[in-house]
Amino acid sequence: MNDTATWIRRFFPSDEAAVQLICLPHAGGSAPFYRPVAQALSPQIEVLAVQYPGRQDRRREPMLETIEDLADGVAAAVREAVDRPFALFGHSMGATLAFEVARRLESSGSDPLRIFASGRRAPSTHRDEQVHQRDDDGVIAELRTLSGTDQRVFGDEELLRMVLPAIRNDYRAAETYTCAPDVRVKAPITALTGESDPKASHEEVEAWAGHTEGAFDLRTYPGGHFYLMEHSADVLRVIGERLGAPSAALR
Repeated sequence: MNDTATWIRRFFPSDEAAVQLICLPHAGGSAPFYRPVAQALSPQIEVLAVQYPGRQDRRREPMLETIEDLADGVAAAVREAVDRPFALFGHSMGATLAFEVARRLESSGSDPLRIFASGRRAPSTHRDEQVHQRDDDGVIAELRTLSGTDQRVFGDEELLRMVLPAIRNDYRAAETYTCAPDVRVKAPITALTGESDPKASHEEVEAWAGHTEGAFDLRTYPGGHFYLMEHSADVLRVIGERLGAPSAALR
């Protein structure tokens, strides 16, 4: 398996798609989280879901401990994988990562059409969070608060032991990341957020506007950090509209 195939999963390949969408998972997440998205958008938009090292079929690989290192790896894989106009979608930590990947791609002449930043405060808004330094019970308590992890995981001790190192690693990467307020990308940004997300206030999400030289728009939905689980149909519609895909793609 070459390096690009290691990082990128194409669940529903589509040669006829006019646009590709690079999807970046949340902390502790993995590429299959975006399989339903790939199915819903195919064949008009081809989804390329990113698989981070240190989980699932990459569990034997060392994890990357910073957003910067992750962005380097993802950007290199994306440069090799994309063969038509593309955009980036990231949820939570994945939104921050999408921003850093876009910076790297733009610096090498590969400009994304747009960044979709979901469930994440703007890069320059910092909170002193230390979830990655908690014990296992503390990390699990955080996951329960956000309600994003499949509840079956909490009853499976062996599965929890398998996923906690990746979750802790990703929290470390997200919580130690910093960005100056004047750092911008050329790509327009669409921010999407849950109105009661404890991880991102309305003001913190609005601050994404200061990180683009292009257009900015904000979509707010009822719900918390994983609002998109209940509002996936509308999120898919927004993606389709912004990328020029016909609404029939979002059935």
